[in-house]
Amino acid sequence: MGGEQVSTEDATNRTNLTKLSEELSGKHVTVAGLGVSGMPAAKVLHRLGARVTAVNGGDGEGPRRQAAELEALGIGVRLGDDRTLPEGTELVVTTPGFKPTSPLFQAAAEAGVPVWGDVELAWRLRGPEAPPWLAVTGTNGKTTTVQMLACILRAAGLRTAAVGNIGVSLIDVVLEQEPYDGLDVLAVELSSYQLHWAPSLRPHSGAVLNLAPDHLDWHGSMEAYAAAKGRIYEGNQVACVYNADDRGCEPGVPRTEDLVRAADVVEGARAIGFTLGTPGPSQLGVVEGVLVDRAFVADRQERAQELAEAGDITPPAPHNIANALAAAALARAFGVPPVAVRDGLRAFSPDAHRITHVAEVGGVSYVDDSKATNTHAAEASLAAYESIVWIAGGLAKGATFDELVAASAPRLRGVVLMGADRELIRQALARHAPQVPVADLERTDTGAMAEAVREATSLARPGDTVLLAPACASMDMFVNYNARGDAFAEAVRALAADGPHSGRAGRSEPAEGNSEH
Repeated sequence: MGGEQVSTEDATNRTNLTKLSEELSGKHVTVAGLGVSGMPAAKVLHRLGARVTAVNGGDGEGPRRQAAELEALGIGVRLGDDRTLPEGTELVVTTPGFKPTSPLFQAAAEAGVPVWGDVELAWRLRGPEAPPWLAVTGTNGKTTTVQMLACILRAAGLRTAAVGNIGVSLIDVVLEQEPYDGLDVLAVELSSYQLHWAPSLRPHSGAVLNLAPDHLDWHGSMEAYAAAKGRIYEGNQVACVYNADDRGCEPGVPRTEDLVRAADVVEGARAIGFTLGTPGPSQLGVVEGVLVDRAFVADRQERAQELAEAGDITPPAPHNIANALAAAALARAFGVPPVAVRDGLRAFSPDAHRITHVAEVGGVSYVDDSKATNTHAAEASLAAYESIVWIAGGLAKGATFDELVAASAPRLRGVVLMGADRELIRQALARHAPQVPVADLERTDTGAMAEAVREATSLARPGDTVLLAPACASMDMFVNYNARGDAFAEAVRALAADGPHSGRAGRSEPAEGNSEH
């Protein structure tokens, strides 16, 4: 791993509350955004003696309730304007959603004001006895991997929690708010947004699961997105876990292994790969349906340690086995025994909307993978089934769909398109799968998903899978991907109640285009 190595003292970065309080006391700190991370950030900064102003673009009922709570503590709040830097600001602490190009940060840069993210603040808040962080990022699979990791750690008898981008404020965790006091180790999910604003972060061990185009509208380029992900390896003390099967998403963009090579780490930290194939030394992989470890064994040149069987993982789809290998690698880096890996994976149950089998109706399986909000996740989901009627579309977030469609075309019996950017997918289908029937739904009301399920049913045959794997974000039509998945499941249950032939023949036709591809 390249670069000048940092000392263990620098890597642990054990700044305690007293030192941070001395640094921040009397400073004017602006907190950008409220919500899960903004509220605790504003409160702890106020507690540390800073003069805090919270700014938020929204001015609805929810933000007003939050503003009232902060104002009761003596914290200043400005709603409806998150673009202007409050006068006298000496530090900005931001929640993850703000783009680096936001006017607030441009003004901060011009004034020489530093910007911390909520993760950066949490890291600096850690006390001298704080539990180590085992950190996970990647385009897809972060939440599942972190939850698997937490299950494995618990199976080893360790006190832990899955925290971070999974929906739990790291600020509350490091301050040991209930129920996070007395933990031995943290399983931490980190987004590219959070990593962008966390330059001091130095985990015990970190993993990048995969890299594929996503959030390019936020980062500005694939290179910037990859660089943000790579920050998770900085200062790693024991293991940098990378995807050995990652061959690079596009020319000039680093692979996960390249990110490891570029990282500055503590002396002795190791690069640990995971692969769905037979592992080499210092890797975890799969041999005849068994997950094995050739990294954390005494003689990794000659032997491997069995960890679990593929059947111990739910669901046993290839990308989920990859998630399990990454979780196992981080756990093994922390000293967890092999039996705990097996027991933890057996205990793991995935969250809803992640390749969830909803029902089988008339010999057709209906699967909800609403969490597949980008092309990389959708490709993994589509690869898990042989004959598919695909429900896709939503907000593309700057993505293109040619590679996804070309790779998945042989599996597609039909496609149902919905959402704001469905035309981008339709054009890719016309180029790469012109023979596949397509139903293009214009409606965006609450009944649109029910119509999508009916259209998909009319295209499906016994043995097929109707798969909701949108490859797009949901916010054009739904509050979030959970609501989208719930709407799909509700429509499928209604179909099951009415009978398999209740789906009507739709406006299904081959995508326009020629057959050159």
